[in-house]
Amino acid sequence: MTDASPQPASGIPLIPVVPTAGAAASGTGEAAGSTFYEQLGGRPTFEKLVREFYRGVASDPVLVAMYPEEDLEGAIQRLTGFLEQYWGGPTTYSQERGHPRLRMRHNPFKVNPDARDRWLSHMRAAVDSLQLAPLQDATLWDYLERAAHAMVNTFDE
Repeated sequence: MTDASPQPASGIPLIPVVPTAGAAASGTGEAAGSTFYEQLGGRPTFEKLVREFYRGVASDPVLVAMYPEEDLEGAIQRLTGFLEQYWGGPTTYSQERGHPRLRMRHNPFKVNPDARDRWLSHMRAAVDSLQLAPLQDATLWDYLERAAHAMVNTFDE
């Protein structure tokens, strides 16, 4: 059987399947809190994650330069919506913006290894602030780390 999840150019599935003990035990694949989005606590958790991340970005001269000051709140909402949708929450992001096309959307910016590493550093601090269970932390971090590496579009300093 093949995974029928839509695949962006980066090869990262748009909506991952994260089984839960409750879903496996019921045999239906569906249970209360069956999506990773629900397991983490829904929108409040993703809002906390993204707002904490952007607190770090705001103090980072390399990353903050990529965000127009007047659109920082827009960036917060877009990342929150994207992550919500990716992890099984509302599909508002795609309804408002279409396919995520992450590499295309980041192409206008110089995302080199330094920018990637700074992004990961601020995101790691934000993930840590959630104090997730180890498996949840590892699942979320694995995706974020792979996505950050996929966004590198130059090795120029």
